[in-house]
Amino acid sequence: MAHAPQSPDSPKPSNFLRGIIERDLEAGTWSPRHFGGSPGDAAHHRAGPADPAKIRTRFPPEPNGYLHVGHAKSICLNFGLARDYGGVCHLRFDDTNPEKEEQEYVDAIIEAVRWLGFDWNVGGTSHLYYASDYFDFMYRAAEALVGAGLAYVDEQTPEQMRERRGDFNTPGTDSPFRSRTPEENLARLREMRAGSLDDGAAVLRAKIDMASPNINLRDPTLYRIKRATHHNTGDTWCIYPMYTYAHPIEDALENITHSICTLEFEDQRPFYDWLLESLADLGLLARPLPRQYEFGRLNLSYVITSKRRLRELVAEDIVAGWDDPRMPTLYGMRRRGYTPASIRAMADGSGASKTNIWLDYAVLDGCLRADLEEQAPRAMAVLAPMRLEITNWAELFGSADHIEPCHAPAHPQRPELGERAFGLARELWIERDDFAEVPAKGFFRLFPPKTLPDGSVVPGNKVRLKYGLVVECTGCEKDAAGVVTKVLARALPDTRSGTPGANAVKVKGTITWVAVHDALPATLNLYDRLFTEPQPEAGGRNFREVLNPRSKVVVTGWIEPSLADTPREHRLQFERHGYFVADRMDHSAGHPVFNRITTLKDSWTA
Repeated sequence: MAHAPQSPDSPKPSNFLRGIIERDLEAGTWSPRHFGGSPGDAAHHRAGPADPAKIRTRFPPEPNGYLHVGHAKSICLNFGLARDYGGVCHLRFDDTNPEKEEQEYVDAIIEAVRWLGFDWNVGGTSHLYYASDYFDFMYRAAEALVGAGLAYVDEQTPEQMRERRGDFNTPGTDSPFRSRTPEENLARLREMRAGSLDDGAAVLRAKIDMASPNINLRDPTLYRIKRATHHNTGDTWCIYPMYTYAHPIEDALENITHSICTLEFEDQRPFYDWLLESLADLGLLARPLPRQYEFGRLNLSYVITSKRRLRELVAEDIVAGWDDPRMPTLYGMRRRGYTPASIRAMADGSGASKTNIWLDYAVLDGCLRADLEEQAPRAMAVLAPMRLEITNWAELFGSADHIEPCHAPAHPQRPELGERAFGLARELWIERDDFAEVPAKGFFRLFPPKTLPDGSVVPGNKVRLKYGLVVECTGCEKDAAGVVTKVLARALPDTRSGTPGANAVKVKGTITWVAVHDALPATLNLYDRLFTEPQPEAGGRNFREVLNPRSKVVVTGWIEPSLADTPREHRLQFERHGYFVADRMDHSAGHPVFNRITTLKDSWTA
């Protein structure tokens, strides 16, 4: 499991893909390419100038769901390689399956890629494309393959095709329809296109080798009949290309040089090459042709990224939706408060290899802390409030109602961010665990005086109120059930932070606080990992068995008055508690809602 985090946007480590690209550029592999200014066939590109992009990559999501953290790896890899080597990365929607794809997902994907910090507009040209825009060419290519005797219409049932396909130990056997003439196949294909055949009555298959040891070359399906309304083409088509047929063609039409896929497509590469070479031989596609390269998936511990499983989480109300801050979707991570830079740093730092990797969730949090430490302003908040009364307040300041103005830097290393202001007063909110009636060994916060067996009294402990005075605990008040309701303390004179002599009284503990008179109530969502096991489905386990019951804890706390006008998605550090963000949906000036992104250090245990 990989562990070493990178600082956001630090120099990128080398990997085998960078090595391939650098060798290609040195050898001039792609210099013969021309580009017609938009996707197109061989004639279109031959008529254009030399391609100004040294390389072309693409991020090709299917618009059938929301992007998740695994997609972020592919986004960063494809856009990052294009950026670093003078190229262009296309955003392309592989929308060849109309039953599962929706415009909602198209819009969400566009927003997520932009949020991550990437753009497909280069030199005034948008490189946003849809596979469905190429349906006409794909069908034209299908007719060309049929005419060349490289494809045929098969009217076996799915069960018959499955039986004849064979397995890893048994070669397949030819379909009885495989020996049709090109003319017969072309007529039947056109009947499929015209809607004369029922759904499932026939498919178009490539004619390659039913005895191939690579099962993917045993006459794979190119087209199927499917009467479904498409989000982009409506009801124009009743036959749709298979992904494995469409994807290589899309790459070639877009002049892609390096088609970077995850490892599960490695066995498909021979068909990818066969198809493109066949269409180039037929004069439809221009050489040099795209080349496919595979890299290992990025898996994040304590996370599941299966779209089916994520849908179950939403459908079963285990989470509150696709943007629930515990979800690994980019929507959810954005709402949780993760920064684009931290996600890019995680993706870049994991490199690219020929094996799938598991990355510890702590690496992502480390990248986030590295990003926010330098930029997130500070503030104080009390998450589990208990009252503290300074009993000698009136004696010190002449009035029990006196407000002592306090100031603190918005960020300790960034004076340009200015200061925040709040008041110190007689009654404060402090954290409940900053007081212990009977302290454990090594407890340096507030505890009351103690009478020893000899009758002598050990004074209560002293702490510094951060940015304020030193106080000494004198006791506490309890309710009828014996629960502590208020801590009592006396302030020591001449100990105000920043004043001469303030350090004359030495203390071992400093606590944060918010004054009762100007504290703002806030809803604080304390998010944590959704699962208690690093690999929730390891060994076939039902992920529901390892759901973390404390993945979301909602508390009502108090925050500094300086946060009254905090905008949505503003990130900050609540001192001692971690990094938080103003929720992008529920937060408002009159109802502050903050989500905990991560703690100040990795101390997570299941």
